[in-house]
Amino acid sequence: MTTARLPLFPLNSVLFPGLVLPLNIFEERYRAMMRDLLKVDDEAEPRRFAVVAIRDGSEVAPTLPGLPGRAALPEPGPAAGFGDDPATALHHIGCIADAATIRERDDGSFEVLATGTARVRIHSLDTSGPYLTAEVEELPEDAGDDAGALAEGVLRAFRAYQKRLAGARERSLTTGAELPDEPSVVSYLVAAAAVLDVPAKQKLLEAPDIATRLREELKLLRSETAVIRHLPSLPATDLTRAPTHLN
Repeated sequence: MTTARLPLFPLNSVLFPGLVLPLNIFEERYRAMMRDLLKVDDEAEPRRFAVVAIRDGSEVAPTLPGLPGRAALPEPGPAAGFGDDPATALHHIGCIADAATIRERDDGSFEVLATGTARVRIHSLDTSGPYLTAEVEELPEDAGDDAGALAEGVLRAFRAYQKRLAGARERSLTTGAELPDEPSVVSYLVAAAAVLDVPAKQKLLEAPDIATRLREELKLLRSETAVIRHLPSLPATDLTRAPTHLN
């Protein structure tokens, strides 16, 4: 088993390999993480960190409008907001993110653009530094049985789902670039694009192989399409509203 120690970034959403992750970073612990990542020569090695979904609720920033300023509050530790045992507050399967862009603003916050690259299992957490780090093991991407045929079925179901969702939003469906046909890419693209809650997306991320993920997506898409078919027209925000993470 080969492991690596990486900075750990908990989110109230799930990151999948191949998907882009924009972040606006304000909390000091994550600012420290980005400052350390900027010290890495990105031409020699990627600026990597691990993203993991939070199990219960979402992390709360230490300073909110109407509350005392940062100087009046104790400086939060790396595990602030995750209880006495952070390992129980976080899922154990996450995704490595490569930061292509890390831009520091004048106020010290950061604008980050990263891309998911590979699934990882979280083996242990370290709370001794300015931010969480984790010992992670990269997980293999096994195809499983009939992944190719399943990918074709998922793409058909996803197109039907898109049409139903566009109709419920009272919008016309705009066709963009051609959807991919490589089973692994299909499995992650559909998992990210479908309007599902965090537990459902996390289950897809944790699937033991590509075929299992595609089978689960096929069931979910058919179920969601049937539900949408019987819904009255809804504003788009009612179907797609999700919290914005501003760490």
